Amino acid sequence: MDILFERDRFFIGDPEKPQAEITFHQVKDGQIEVDHTFVDESLRGQGIAGKLVEAVAHYAREQGLKVSATCSYAHKVLQHERYSDIFAA
Repeated sequence: MDILFERDRFFIGDPEKPQAEITFHQVKDGQIEVDHTFVDESLRGQGIAGKLVEAVAHYAREQGLKVSATCSYAHKVLQHERYSDIFAA
């Protein structure tokens, strides 16, 4: 199951109706904010949402960005120490 990238989101499945996705937007220079995470019921329990957050983290590191989140799931995950270099509380 490949995680695909399209402007301001990572997703799995059909771009028009993804089975899972995480979306973000730029809030200021050097910072993006995750605002939505979705995983279809058929994929839940497989760690997909965590993999989507990891995809955003990888992207942020490559681009030299900080990451905040209004999505409660992403906010909780990003508080982990492995994201301390990019997390903007």
